[in-house]
Amino acid sequence: CLAALLGVAAGVNAQEKPQVFTGAQIIPISGAPIAHGVLIVAGGKIIAVGPVDKISLPVGAEIHDVTGKVLMPGLVDSHSHIGSGSGGDGSGPIQPETRVLDSLDARDTSLQKARAGGITTVNVMPGSGHLISGQTLYLKLREARTVDDLLIKLPDGTNAGGLKMANGTNSMRGANGFPGTRAKSAALVRAEYIKAQEYRDKIKRANGDAEKLPPRDLALEKMSEVLAGQRIVQNHTHRHDDILTVLRLAQAAQA
Repeated sequence: CLAALLGVAAGVNAQEKPQVFTGAQIIPISGAPIAHGVLIVAGGKIIAVGPVDKISLPVGAEIHDVTGKVLMPGLVDSHSHIGSGSGGDGSGPIQPETRVLDSLDARDTSLQKARAGGITTVNVMPGSGHLISGQTLYLKLREARTVDDLLIKLPDGTNAGGLKMANGTNSMRGANGFPGTRAKSAALVRAEYIKAQEYRDKIKRANGDAEKLPPRDLALEKMSEVLAGQRIVQNHTHRHDDILTVLRLAQAAQA
């Protein structure tokens, strides 16, 4: 795949000279496949893609004959559990304060396997055994020693990521505060949205006055980011009625 080939080229000479891949079938992001194509990488970026007879090769480039291969854009996995990451524990069903960032192993072989299969970007999240199991991470599958080497950053410097939620059967345990029915599942999440709305409104009314601010609450901070559209929810669900419940909860969150 394209991602694997580019990784090889980058590892050889850190992109000190342009890398040219010739002869492969290229499947571009848009447009028809190119039967015998040329792809040129310079400075870690693709600078040209096209048929062999219509692309001029840069002087001093390193040529790689990849005839018989297929080059295509790297794959994006929007629901991934690689890296042995975890979130909430068995103490309760709602734990938005937990971060997969604090548990992901960047040296886990599952990351290498995903990259070898052409996956370049992932949304890594904790499992679906909770109504809210924690914060996800958007990662680039680079060679890495720590998770910090993989992070995708937002313009304000914070880590890009969402919030993992679930309904349906996975979170119904009927013990330690976990729901025993679908209706109780919805009620617990709806109540959490209401708490987040109240927390948000208190902060707004305080208008920067430290004496009027509510005590800091890590869980409600993240729920408030959901309310503001700053954190996308990834919701694991099962049946058609579970999907409708999620849509109703989303409407409640926007109230």
